[in-house]
Amino acid sequence: MRRWAGAAPDRVATLNGLYEHIWRGSFPALHTAAPPDRELFYASYLQTYLQRDVRDLAQVGDLMAFTRFLRSAAARTAQLLNLTDMARDVGISPNTARHWLSILEATGLVWLLEPYHSNLSKRLVKTPKLYFLDTGLAAYLTQWSSPATLEAGAMSGAIFETWVVSEILKSWWHNGRQAPFYYYRDRDQKEIDLLIVRDGRLHPVEIKKTAQPGKETVRHFGTLAKLGLEVGTGAVVCLVPERLPVTATVEAIPAWQVG
Repeated sequence: MRRWAGAAPDRVATLNGLYEHIWRGSFPALHTAAPPDRELFYASYLQTYLQRDVRDLAQVGDLMAFTRFLRSAAARTAQLLNLTDMARDVGISPNTARHWLSILEATGLVWLLEPYHSNLSKRLVKTPKLYFLDTGLAAYLTQWSSPATLEAGAMSGAIFETWVVSEILKSWWHNGRQAPFYYYRDRDQKEIDLLIVRDGRLHPVEIKKTAQPGKETVRHFGTLAKLGLEVGTGAVVCLVPERLPVTATVEAIPAWQVG
């Protein structure tokens, strides 16, 4: 995704402008001079997706159940993946949920962020985090009627994190680079939202819906050094108006500058 998908930075450098952008989503057609009605656009997109992409990839007999699965995935964006819970909520088997998740991945609707471990073999057996790659579609599927209700609602933090991760991810993809991204979480529930691995160094990133990030925000970054890992500069992506230092090695970055 190119930064802001056509939106001018001065239009989104406010909380309201940011959530307007998150709620609208990243499809270019929604950012033209005369954009289509958002509700009709996503309804049409969803119908086309179900009738074309899903049926091309697999024989999904119950499209209504698959739509419920889509909504369940959107509601769980930026959360640890739990296919058992998703399957129970939708009324399908865990194996069907696993197959349907592979369809969402193959069609580019969701992306799984793997946990980081110094032992590569351990990465593959831990729980990934689920991200819905278009926040506008996620907001539509979870039925948030406006940017204001989305910003004030229960998904506010998760949708903000989703948007930041997807913007960073797509900026790497659009530059033809694989994204060496992970997250960190240990048994003590210490978590770092995003780790970017470059040249053997871990660059920790925290994503917070705050305009006043303090040292407490990055308190878990020190865990990496205690594990003997090589740690580079870090960042807090948040709602600050301009880049500001948080510590000697961590910088606060305005959300509208990512990507």
